[in-house]
Amino acid sequence: MEAAAVLDALAKATDGHASVAGGDDRVDGVPARWVAAPGSTEEAADVLRVAAEHGLAVVARGGGTKLGWGAPPRRLDLLLDTRRLDRVVEHAAGDLVVVVQAGVPLATLAARLAVAGQRLALDEVVPGSTVGGVVATGLAGPRRLLQGGVRDLILGATLVRADGVVTKSGGKVVKNVAGYDVAKLVCGSYGTLGLVTQAAFRLHPVAPAAAYVTVAAPDPAAVHAAVQSALHAQFVPTAIEVDRPADGPATVALLIEGTGAGVAGRTAQAVGALGPGAASGPEPPAGWGRLPAGDVLVKATTELAGLGRLLDGIALAATRAGLPAAVRGSAGAGVLYAGLPDDDPAAVASFVDALRGAAPAWSGSVVLLAAPPPVRAVVDGWGPVAGLALMRRVKDQFDPDSRLAPGRFVGGI
Repeated sequence: MEAAAVLDALAKATDGHASVAGGDDRVDGVPARWVAAPGSTEEAADVLRVAAEHGLAVVARGGGTKLGWGAPPRRLDLLLDTRRLDRVVEHAAGDLVVVVQAGVPLATLAARLAVAGQRLALDEVVPGSTVGGVVATGLAGPRRLLQGGVRDLILGATLVRADGVVTKSGGKVVKNVAGYDVAKLVCGSYGTLGLVTQAAFRLHPVAPAAAYVTVAAPDPAAVHAAVQSALHAQFVPTAIEVDRPADGPATVALLIEGTGAGVAGRTAQAVGALGPGAASGPEPPAGWGRLPAGDVLVKATTELAGLGRLLDGIALAATRAGLPAAVRGSAGAGVLYAGLPDDDPAAVASFVDALRGAAPAWSGSVVLLAAPPPVRAVVDGWGPVAGLALMRRVKDQFDPDSRLAPGRFVGGI
């Protein structure tokens, strides 16, 4: 009877868009009991009020592309599907600002903004990602070097708390300072603080011209030298990526954007700065802005001066673990991803432990983003996290009953 009452309440809250969960309605292997798809902030608030009344654990789902990231939820009753939140609410082209609902795919938003010659500088690193998913995971691609990541581009957000109360922070102007900056706080929180139903972002004009400059780098020292040369040059790249396959040398790639004449001149400077073997072209190299292949995905960060040490550390950890490791990421921003096979959980654990043990040498962190259950059973996904006690207190303020994505974030938050 209670199950029927829950489903009836969810259906009323969403104008009939609620159902018993199917076999595919899972989060990292944990099955849900119900699915509800609100079509507005008001409906989302009603859904979360129903969840609060019945003590339901809730996880949000957009495109479903990153549900295997983070940790599996400790429990899951309700999967809140955001795909009906699919409107571009406002595009103030003259102010370079867009307000968009959480369920809008990044590719759809990009096509809409391109008509006005503008873009949200968040690359679609994972195809099919939605705005809400990118905010929840804090995922950004190559352009983070010059134009910033999610926290830098978000101006405000509408957030529904676990008790169904709607809150708003920030606004639609770049210099808005009203209230607490909750919009930035929820970036990368994996949905543990509230449901973002819509967000406002700062936009950038689409450059009239672009070129890519690539150079092979036979070892980590050469990668570090190429990246440092580009970072300190006057031609100012939009992005600097490194791609090191598991079975070959690395490639450093730069994106140069601007006016036609300016790009031509700056590209020539970049080719000269990167030295012998550097080449340029109009198309991005294969894999640009994408994650490396592998069933296990590890994220490693570094201060810029430690890039070479991080690459050395990944290679050494992979050799000791007996694993091939493909590496790709934003070298200019100090964020790299390693893709590994998943057929030996103990070897993956050895790799992660070795990398974490060496991470202080490059002032970085190491996170197991995605892995199948046998690997997660032997590897702590998040590792040591500074400020965990503070983060728990924040969680207690937003979600005292721990019903939003319980256990998905650091320290079991």
